[in-house]
Amino acid sequence: MVKAVALAMLLLCCACGPRPPQKRTIVIITPSHENPFFKAEAESAAARAQELGYATLVYTHDDDAHKQDELFDSAIANRSAAIILDNAGADASVGAVRKAKSAGIPCFLIDREINANGIAAAQIVSNNYQGAMLGAQEFVRLMGGKGNYVELVGRESDTNAGIRAQGYHDVLDRNPGLKQAARQSANWSQTEAFQKMETIIQGEHDIKGVIAGNDTMALGASAALKAGGLGKVIVVGFDGSPDVLAAIRSGDIAATVLQPAARISRLAVEEAHRYLTTGSTGAPEKQAIDCELVMRGNVDQFGVFARKQ
Repeated sequence: MVKAVALAMLLLCCACGPRPPQKRTIVIITPSHENPFFKAEAESAAARAQELGYATLVYTHDDDAHKQDELFDSAIANRSAAIILDNAGADASVGAVRKAKSAGIPCFLIDREINANGIAAAQIVSNNYQGAMLGAQEFVRLMGGKGNYVELVGRESDTNAGIRAQGYHDVLDRNPGLKQAARQSANWSQTEAFQKMETIIQGEHDIKGVIAGNDTMALGASAALKAGGLGKVIVVGFDGSPDVLAAIRSGDIAATVLQPAARISRLAVEEAHRYLTTGSTGAPEKQAIDCELVMRGNVDQFGVFARKQ
């Protein structure tokens, strides 16, 4: 009887054969894909991870730190190989990244840094200060060095908002002919930028230019200006989104600063793969990738958050 059972089990094992190894999973978490920048990040990261043989899970935290924590808990429970993260707050995300590290899951941050060193395997961002200075220099040129302007800034909890504003003002404030008529936070939102710009022009019509901390706010401002009969105002953004590239071609927006989101996302995945296979990324934790100025004269050289090959 015992021999018969053993033989049956042996035959069953032979019939089933060895189990194929399961793919390791890389989890990709970004803000909402309603913003094409974050969608491009997620899609580029997922494509590169799949090319390298990983399964992928793509989520959005909608800039909600609590939701982000839940997504981290799920990634940890599922024993994910690594997390690619565009975070929900420089301070609010520190605990989640630390928790993942403690569970043996390395995190590779893209686009936004956190206010802590040594807990993320990598923090790869656009050189926001360099890019902001490029955008501001073009804005000054377009403005002829004089006139009233409006500044729209991003979400205050996002370090990029402050870095870009600093880069802008390190150029703009050297030009005494430029006068800031208003400065408002529109929280990276196109709808909010439209509303804020609509309110501003009700009390101030002598506006020559608008410089925005990202492209969605630039688009909102441009729409409000056109609706208010001020379509000739100079608008400069930051991101290099496909919608703004189209607006540059049509003349509605003057320029933007392209962040190489696709390149950064792919690089983060490649560093994750290197870390998982060798134990090291081979690079410093903090890495900054330079941005590029996009304007009417060179807009056709750029595609979806990347220079065309």
